[in-house]
Amino acid sequence: MPCTTSDPSAPAARAERLDTLWYQTVSLGVVALIAGAALALAHTATAPLIAAAQARDVATSLAQVLPDDFHDNDLLTDTIAVSAADGHPVTVYRARRRGEIVAVIYQMTGKGYGGPVRLVMGVDRNGRITGVRITGHAETPGLGDKIEAARSPWIEGFAGKSLDDPSPARWAVKKDGGVFDQFAGATITPRAVVAAVKAGLELYQAQRATMFADPAADGTKGTTP
Repeated sequence: MPCTTSDPSAPAARAERLDTLWYQTVSLGVVALIAGAALALAHTATAPLIAAAQARDVATSLAQVLPDDFHDNDLLTDTIAVSAADGHPVTVYRARRRGEIVAVIYQMTGKGYGGPVRLVMGVDRNGRITGVRITGHAETPGLGDKIEAARSPWIEGFAGKSLDDPSPARWAVKKDGGVFDQFAGATITPRAVVAAVKAGLELYQAQRATMFADPAADGTKGTTP
């Protein structure tokens, strides 16, 4: 029978490999902990900055549909939530003048050619639109992007309108028998905006009592988003 001999260095080699594996595992764990801590610290440090930037963006959008001289309160801290027709919550910003609620602002979303079209709209106590602005979309540049105030005055056409002016049946683009212009080569986009604004007025009509209920009268405060 062949004679076999054991390698006296084998146990030492195995021990060395185990030590190396243990060292690598511990090292990776330490690196992961350090990376996680760094990410947590970065998030903690940047979260207030991100929140402040978001608040500024919201304030800018609100000011575009309701001038500052229209109200004397901080819109960002005077909000309530109402339910849309599909049940999802909508944050409503309430404008006050000398304590009286004079207008409300909220966001609506339409289904555009390139995806969701988000807009913010203001409505006064009489149900008339104070302004509409697009806050986000993915429509075709040069065609659908004319819904932006910077690209075209088209969006200004909603100011002063209400659910009765024009009549509900006329709340459509002209191609569909309505009163609002469409764009050459891009009917879907303006159609989506008109439908979203009309839906916003219908929301106003359904939730007006809640939107204009004054929590200050019974000692309560509005909620924040």
